[in-house]
Amino acid sequence: MVGSSGNESSATYFILIGLPGLEEAQFWLAFPLCSLYLIAVIGNLLIIYIVRTEHSLHEPMYIFLCMLSGLDILISTSSMPKMMAIFWFNSTTIQFDACLIQMFAIHSLSGMESTVLLAMAFDRYVAICHPLRHATVLTLPRVAKIGMAAVVRGAALMAPLPVFIKRLPFCRSNILSHSYCLHQDVMKLACADIHVNVIYGLIVIISAIGLDSLLISFSYLLILKTVLGLTREAQAKAFGTCVSHVCAVFIFYVPFIGLSMVHRFSKRRDSLLPVIMANIYLLVPPVLNPIVYGVKTKEIRQRILRLFHMITHSSDA
Repeated sequence: MVGSSGNESSATYFILIGLPGLEEAQFWLAFPLCSLYLIAVIGNLLIIYIVRTEHSLHEPMYIFLCMLSGLDILISTSSMPKMMAIFWFNSTTIQFDACLIQMFAIHSLSGMESTVLLAMAFDRYVAICHPLRHATVLTLPRVAKIGMAAVVRGAALMAPLPVFIKRLPFCRSNILSHSYCLHQDVMKLACADIHVNVIYGLIVIISAIGLDSLLISFSYLLILKTVLGLTREAQAKAFGTCVSHVCAVFIFYVPFIGLSMVHRFSKRRDSLLPVIMANIYLLVPPVLNPIVYGVKTKEIRQRILRLFHMITHSSDA
């Protein structure tokens, strides 16, 4: 693990233990996990394909959905291949720099997804509360700029994390308690003061996830206030356009908050709960988001059914 320098050392690699206490079952557990990963990738690629090929869906709501699907693919892909290698081939070693890259990718992509969910809430707010201004406020060039802002914001907020980890000496165990590299997990192995890492981590959570969730909640309060003044038919239509996004918000933020709380208060490094929460956080949203949008969004559902109808007819022919 280390190259000695006095009493302090620098890490050269870490060991990912997968699921602590379930090492013998990991080989078989990898099959359903791999199936979920394939469902996530195929489902999100299907959403992107449908929106890209259907010109009637080239609207802000669906373009933001494509961004969400793309991020879901990247988030799950940043961790699942290595996790499968651990479970199937016992490839538990990860080089220090590779660990930092994976850590940066996971955290920055999560920040980008939070920004996209906020942008989707803003889209619903403008569409319902100011429908006459929707076409002028959320033009396609402006939507593209929002997408770029999400990328820059997520990358900029998380860029210091690898730097802060790089400066730390590691002279304890090199065994990480998760199936992939997380900032909270890696910094606990350091044999130096980690207050800078802890404080910056809290700043990122408050300024990104905390602020985004607060603004999303505020936007839906304004939406609710507007919708309650509409007719029953208009209320049903307005709520119908928001259901999928509300589900996506809960699917993303509930596991994230749960994982943060477990890391904050859990004292045992060999506990299985944080590992399960971490795997849920990275795998469940990419799996559920395309299902939710496919079921709840009429336009997406109709085009998926039409696509399957074309595939089955071509195979019969």
